[in-house]
Amino acid sequence: MINEPSPVALVTGASRGLGRGIATRLASLGISVAVNFVSNASAADETVAHCKRHQVNDRQRFIPIKADMGVREDRAALVERTLSEFGRIDAFISNAGIGPQVRADITQTSLASFEEVLRVNLEAPFFLAQLIANYWLKEKPAPLLPNGFTIIFNSSVSADTASINRSEYCISKAGLAMVSQLWAVRLADEGIRVYELRPGIMETDMTSGVKAKYDKMFAEGFVPQRRWGQPEDVGRAVGALVMGEFPYSTGEVIHIDGGFHLRRL
Repeated sequence: MINEPSPVALVTGASRGLGRGIATRLASLGISVAVNFVSNASAADETVAHCKRHQVNDRQRFIPIKADMGVREDRAALVERTLSEFGRIDAFISNAGIGPQVRADITQTSLASFEEVLRVNLEAPFFLAQLIANYWLKEKPAPLLPNGFTIIFNSSVSADTASINRSEYCISKAGLAMVSQLWAVRLADEGIRVYELRPGIMETDMTSGVKAKYDKMFAEGFVPQRRWGQPEDVGRAVGALVMGEFPYSTGEVIHIDGGFHLRRL
């Protein structure tokens, strides 16, 4: 129908890096995007500009929405604002995450750092998914995406790879892996699919300071595919899942790491 609205995706942490790659890919698939950011409004505006360059119809909209994932009230406001601006949510991509402000050996991990990282990386995705799932279950909007509504948790290879100088980050991602499974089981009967993505070493502004180190490691075969992961790699995976390319699959863990997770001799 000509007047039918476009499906809407809420992407947290979408102002740069992987979130921008996800938002841009969704735009190219005809999906409107709520571009969540926490502080850098200009970066969020750049993501919106990227989305507009890739949009495929004039029904799509791209709106930056400020919300701090570490603040409970902000999370609720993010969902409310998204619904107010777009009238619906068809996909939730939990991408926002932080590392510890100071990397410290596990013997020196501070309670403050532990609580901060888990609040953003684990508590926020769980309760945002709860808010959005309850909206779907109570309001019962007609889905606009193939095969219905979708939740995607963007995790990390750190979910099962130990880094003792950022233990709180690893714990948060391991917990997020279980969050994905729990929601997958709960929502399967409702026709809502849930997935966990595990990106590996990705080339973003957050990893620019260690580029030379990892360039050398890639050249030496540290990762079988011998290259950095790109935001577009994650965006393509999200696009395929949101567009229903894996209809008989939920709770799946999808590695986007160039083969890093493979056990080798």
